Amino acid sequence: MFDDSSAAISEQLRRELSEAAPGSRLPSTRSLAQRFGAGPVTVQKAIGRLVASGLVETRPGVGNFVLRSPSARGAGDVDWQTTSLGPDRTGPTPVGSTLRDVGPGTIALHSGYPSPDLVPLREVRSALQRAIRENPWDRPPLVGVADLRAWFAREAAPGLASAAPRPTDVVVTAGGQAALSAVFRALAAPGEAVVMESPTYWGAISAARQAGLVIVPVARGAGAPRVADMDEALRASGARIAYVQPTFANPTGAHWLPEERAAIMRVAADRGVFLVEDDWARDLAIAEPRPPLVADDPDGHVVYIRSLTKSASLALRVGAVIARGPVRDRIAGALASSDLYVSPVLQHAALDVVTRPSWQTHLARLRRELRVRRDALAAAVSAHAPSLTVASVPDGGLNLWARLPQDLDAQGVAARCLAEGVAVSPGDEWFPASVPGPHLRLNYGWADPAQFPEAARIIERVVGGSAVHERAAGATE
Repeated sequence: MFDDSSAAISEQLRRELSEAAPGSRLPSTRSLAQRFGAGPVTVQKAIGRLVASGLVETRPGVGNFVLRSPSARGAGDVDWQTTSLGPDRTGPTPVGSTLRDVGPGTIALHSGYPSPDLVPLREVRSALQRAIRENPWDRPPLVGVADLRAWFAREAAPGLASAAPRPTDVVVTAGGQAALSAVFRALAAPGEAVVMESPTYWGAISAARQAGLVIVPVARGAGAPRVADMDEALRASGARIAYVQPTFANPTGAHWLPEERAAIMRVAADRGVFLVEDDWARDLAIAEPRPPLVADDPDGHVVYIRSLTKSASLALRVGAVIARGPVRDRIAGALASSDLYVSPVLQHAALDVVTRPSWQTHLARLRRELRVRRDALAAAVSAHAPSLTVASVPDGGLNLWARLPQDLDAQGVAARCLAEGVAVSPGDEWFPASVPGPHLRLNYGWADPAQFPEAARIIERVVGGSAVHERAAGATE
């Protein structure tokens, strides 16, 4: 009989996994709780430790499965791949922690998405059924369905006529990540530079590295980077592109001020470079967002990216690139070479969802709910995790950006939090170069807000324990 200790249960299961075949299913949480005389939460924490160690995979609604045994060895010799693959262009974190699957009972503050109860699942399901039933099975235009392209163009500059993009400036993509990858491939050759705000979206960092680009970081201020820093980075590196998030940046939530937007647009024009504007949080606004940069860009310096995946549904991986001039054709060619075209069913379903009156009702409800969740997580951190510093509460997006005490390792804190039942995203993976200090990114859009106080208490306990550990390690050096 074990005491009510997740660590003891985890260690026993770890020993048993050495005899288990990869792919085999673990007993249910209920049966393990009965076996060890423990509560289900304790068992879930034990399984969370195994998930964090890469030994177990959780499949929601199905169960927990063995990924590998602690002593497992591959059947073949793959050492030759080290030489054949050559230098790693993907960096240390090619896939961010936001895509990690976590065990049942884990409080998920690491996600990159809003909860399923915040997206219009019924409308999406009906739209998909109509798209399958009503639309022909012919290949769509390579650049996307015409009416959907027109919708993206209108959305980019509502009510603005002089600089509004045209439907012919739009290329439909299979979500925002596909758009980013194609834009980087199209606008820069391997070995060339791309300027990025720091911190910034890990997926952009990964896509740039996959394209073989050299990332030149520019420190982000409370809003935009300092204009002089942006100008100098472009000049010194010779970069032709800068990746930016002017609206509710991921991970910090920063929002460029009007004067910052205008100044950086002037730098782009003077330097003859492209600003790749990632407008990922347009639909996740809590306060009214400013128009995108592309709405005031008649000369084609802005390459604009927007996706519907976060606001509509994970099932609708549909997005768009807006670009004026020859650059649009170059990006369209890069997309066609990798994807050929986006599923016509998904395109017609997306158009169906966003052009019905219920879409605006959904966005209004989403805005209200995100405000409630943001405020609840901010209050929980303030009350129960005083070791974290949240410099500003964002007006949109999905995340709080919290600074840890200076002497801590964010990845170590995140791993210990996961073992204790809370998944968070370590700040290291959001920096394209050197990391100036330890941070955590906390998502308020996915988990049940009722769990926020408990999550904050666990984080604070882990932070306190990590600080003691670091001080003890320093004393012995």
